[in-house]
Amino acid sequence: MLGTVVNAAAILIGGGVGLLLKGGLPSRFSEQVMRALSLCVLYIGVTGIFEGGQTLRLILSMVIGTLIGEGLDLDAKVGRISSWVERKFHRPNQHVSLAEGFLTASLLFCVGAMSIVGALEDGLKGDASILYTKSMLDGISALIFSSSLGAGVVLASLFVFIYQGSLSLLAGVISPFLTEGVISEMTCVGSLIIIGLALNMLKITDLKLMNFVPSIFMPILLAIIN
Repeated sequence: MLGTVVNAAAILIGGGVGLLLKGGLPSRFSEQVMRALSLCVLYIGVTGIFEGGQTLRLILSMVIGTLIGEGLDLDAKVGRISSWVERKFHRPNQHVSLAEGFLTASLLFCVGAMSIVGALEDGLKGDASILYTKSMLDGISALIFSSSLGAGVVLASLFVFIYQGSLSLLAGVISPFLTEGVISEMTCVGSLIIIGLALNMLKITDLKLMNFVPSIFMPILLAIIN
């Protein structure tokens, strides 16, 4: 799990530097940078949805995953935790909620082949080279995003550690099901949720995105069933 530890640390460091920069930005600059980042997130989502080629699996993954997320009410649970943290560490002139920053960064850092394949390689072969490369990219991204999205980006390092660490520890069990096609479908589903993130960031929608997150893992379940 060394690659995952390095990856999480890179996000912590990059996000921490970004928070320092955030303190020196006037409000109107932060708002404009936030809009620019929203468009970048939209671009990332749109390009990612073309990874998958199984429309039926995409629909089933979204429906089943959303039912699970809604049943567990993940959005409300994360919202309550975020509200508690925000009350403890309240910062004036905070335009983005902790939950929004956390969810946005978590998805951006975990949706994609590098996260999945890198964690599997680390777990199966002890080869963390992919995750080392990803760490550099994520560290830079964390610096940029935390300067506008706030401390939630730093907290996303915990989600990355749990997500990629779990994949590494379970690599021997789940690797037979994580074919190239399944990874592409997971990327496609995650990218669709990222589009929803961008729409929320642009204040066009108010989707309960955390309730959609289980959908990302549904292609694995569908592959096991088939």
